[in-house]
Amino acid sequence: MTTIGIIGAGEVGSHIARAAIANGYDVVIANSRGPETLNDLVAELGPSARAATAADAARAGDFVVIAVPLKPVNDMPVNELAGKVVIDTNNYMIWRDGNFPVVDRGEKTVHELRQEHLPTSKVVKAFTHIQAPRILSFARPAGAPDRIGLSASSNYPEAVEIVTRLYDQFGFDTVNNSPLCESWRTAPGQPAWKNSDYQTRDELIANLARAKRITPQ
Repeated sequence: MTTIGIIGAGEVGSHIARAAIANGYDVVIANSRGPETLNDLVAELGPSARAATAADAARAGDFVVIAVPLKPVNDMPVNELAGKVVIDTNNYMIWRDGNFPVVDRGEKTVHELRQEHLPTSKVVKAFTHIQAPRILSFARPAGAPDRIGLSASSNYPEAVEIVTRLYDQFGFDTVNNSPLCESWRTAPGQPAWKNSDYQTRDELIANLARAKRITPQ
């Protein structure tokens, strides 16, 4: 049985947990307040889930989802995440996170910064241009004409392979938008983001090609 560690128990983390359990995974989930504050969520998720600290969730996961924003000073458990694929669901939102000048200048993406924070992990950007509740409601079987496409960006092919398998199990097609320096193409304000309510794999490919760098004012 594969175990997914999830750091972040908000809307994104909890919906990924629900989809994972529905597809046969075990889940170890953490938040910033402590495992005891997740009793209600774990009770809802059922026996395939348990709460833990961030370090324990990282240690337990065969791969790990980070569903919290990037901070200027790394607060992720680097040692426990060493050698693991880390799915980063973060989007760069200045109103929430403040400014990262290197991102504003277009020199790096927030996901490249996450990779720098986790130098011994294999970071992959995923689940960033779909609203969390739709991870469940938009799922479609393989080959369905209305199956939507989601992107994955990483410097590591094996990380994209894990996300591709997970997307397929969850009911989505994958578009490989690698490496991490290309991950800005699905950032807020880009065509792929604006059309996140519905875009097939082919439409997502076209929207990625239409992306243009946006410099904050």
